[in-house]
Amino acid sequence: MFSPNLFESPHMFDMSHKTSESELMGKIRDDDYEIKSVNETMDAPSGDDQDPDQRPKKKRYHRHTQRQIQEMEAFFKECPHPDDKQRKELGRELGLEPLQVKFWFQNKRTQMKAQHERHENAILKAENEKLRAENNRYKEALSNATCPSCGGPAALGEMSFDEQHLRIENARLREEIDRISGIAAKYVGKPLSSLPHLSSHLHSRSADLGASNFGNQSGFVGEMDRSGDLLRSVSGPTEADKPMIVELAVAAMEELIRMAQSGEPLWVPGDNSTDVLNEDEYLRTFPRGIGPKPLGLRSEASRESAVVIMNHVNLVEILMDVNQWSSVFCGIVSRAMTLEVLSTGVAGNYNGALQVMTAEFQVPSPLVPTRENYFARYCKQHIDGTWAVVDVSLDNLRPNPMSKCRRRPSGCLIQELPNGYSKVIWVEHVEVDDRAVHNIYRPVVNSGLAFGAKRWVATLDRQCERLASSMASNIPAGDLCVITSPEGRKSMLKLAERMVTSFCTGVGASTAHAWTTLSATGSDDVRVMTRKSMDDPGRPPGIVLSAATSFWIQVPPKRVFDFLRDENSRSEWDILSNGGLVQEMAHIANGRDPGNCVSLLRVNSANSSQSNMLILQESCTDAKGSYVIYAPVNIVAMNIVLSGGDPDYVALLPSGFAILPDGPGVNGGGILEIGSGGSLLTVAFQILVDSVPTAKLSLGSVATVNSLIKCTVERIKAAVKCNNA
Repeated sequence: MFSPNLFESPHMFDMSHKTSESELMGKIRDDDYEIKSVNETMDAPSGDDQDPDQRPKKKRYHRHTQRQIQEMEAFFKECPHPDDKQRKELGRELGLEPLQVKFWFQNKRTQMKAQHERHENAILKAENEKLRAENNRYKEALSNATCPSCGGPAALGEMSFDEQHLRIENARLREEIDRISGIAAKYVGKPLSSLPHLSSHLHSRSADLGASNFGNQSGFVGEMDRSGDLLRSVSGPTEADKPMIVELAVAAMEELIRMAQSGEPLWVPGDNSTDVLNEDEYLRTFPRGIGPKPLGLRSEASRESAVVIMNHVNLVEILMDVNQWSSVFCGIVSRAMTLEVLSTGVAGNYNGALQVMTAEFQVPSPLVPTRENYFARYCKQHIDGTWAVVDVSLDNLRPNPMSKCRRRPSGCLIQELPNGYSKVIWVEHVEVDDRAVHNIYRPVVNSGLAFGAKRWVATLDRQCERLASSMASNIPAGDLCVITSPEGRKSMLKLAERMVTSFCTGVGASTAHAWTTLSATGSDDVRVMTRKSMDDPGRPPGIVLSAATSFWIQVPPKRVFDFLRDENSRSEWDILSNGGLVQEMAHIANGRDPGNCVSLLRVNSANSSQSNMLILQESCTDAKGSYVIYAPVNIVAMNIVLSGGDPDYVALLPSGFAILPDGPGVNGGGILEIGSGGSLLTVAFQILVDSVPTAKLSLGSVATVNSLIKCTVERIKAAVKCNNA
């Protein structure tokens, strides 16, 4: 897969290392738009800085002639970024030094950029005022609305669908304000954090399931604690750091390639057809790296390969776009953001792209602490056409005592295959303090199944199948059921994707959450937190109570997954269905495994006085874990989605289950096998306890949710064991 001459001799290694580093530094310098010519074209201090007793020296300014300006203006229209050769030729024609030409073009680019931003700022201000006026009209109409039945003022919940439009407009308005504030910050010189309205968008994605901001009920249930949040405490790199980051990134790329393609003695065969890193050989092969392993950290290394149904271009784009990356790997990445882009790479692709990032990696359970990392991500296309994307920690540049995990060179190599397929080799190599992991999760964490390369590759393979399914056009008409068009199918898949992302980013132990344990008697204690949902267009307004618990059950993960996703067995554990008959109204397969699908379920109430309920459900499984996630949906809004309407108008409160193997098991033949033992099951609920965001949360609501989740757990344990017997 890789060129056999890549590491033929140490001299060739050093030469490629220096060449890559110089090319990358060149790209970073080309992206620099700072104005330098004023200081560098003057060789005398200003009059205010001179000694009055000394004779002032006359300043020497160089004023370009009208012809020189006209020629450079014409050249700028054709090529705003001339190279060294073009600058020399232009300088020779105009009688200027190449450095003078360079500074003129730098100043011209900065001037054009400033004019463009001022024009864009004016447009945004006008749009801002328009949106503000429209917002005020909506508010006035909402305050004057009356109930059609009694003639009195309408309650908040009676206009849920129309309100979704208003709340989406509010969200868009805030984004416009944030964008204007960011542009203004460039001119006034203030840090972004000091500008109003900008704090909410400094990170790419907040915790969806349980980000708590419960106001003045401090310390009661799940108030958010930011004191230990590493992701919020890290800022972008300084100018002095950038050359060192480039050097680290280039060295990390070379290490990743060798880690991915080397065999023994660097990697030795382990149990269950896995590769085990030889630590002594690693230290001999890579003596420099990012320094020795800190005390108290445990080394964790793994490697996995697979063929996935996605071309190399799209894979690279997913890995280099922080929003796509955190969405595709939402079960592993709870939060992520790009702090600074040092190089955008070659125009048209990400070859040579370098960016500084932070990310938080998770297991779907509040019992496993997250792993926070501050790292550089570097992408490069090699001579043989193989792409590589590598991460390497930057903690040695800015040591942080709160950091309990660092990434040695980790990432993946991507080789193009025919028919839109790609071969991926993934390497994960971290050093981590995992002493806070709960005992029932220690085997799965220590085995590498929780954070290792196998889980990354399994997730990528499943998500590639899902994306291929969402773009498929040859769907039999009989499979659409109540879905009236292919557009409706895409809208339903998009809504299910948002539901899954919301669940996954809120079920773990992220530092953005503040779980409060209701009791302290065992691993299956219920943990709760609250938040206000006011201006989020994707959730119903009011106070939302989130509850979660994790426990071990002596049933294989496959059987637990099949039981929970089956609509025929739902009445055995779902208390809210009240024993009603559950019927599947729509089914969309999105993978090879029949368990990977999106369903629309209708719960036919056993009580004739109660209305039927619609439930959107997605079930997904791979060799390293499974999910069954669902949410009640509004019938009117869902009909619009099924007709191809915008799914963003549908408010969701997802609940569900995350199922992991309890560690490598042993099958009947004595061979180690994933998932042949017991299961680690996390149950998470979200309930709207009050539709008025300003209301107080009562202890009765907490007790009710506690009883609900405990009762559900007991039902699941009894029913699954019975079916397993």
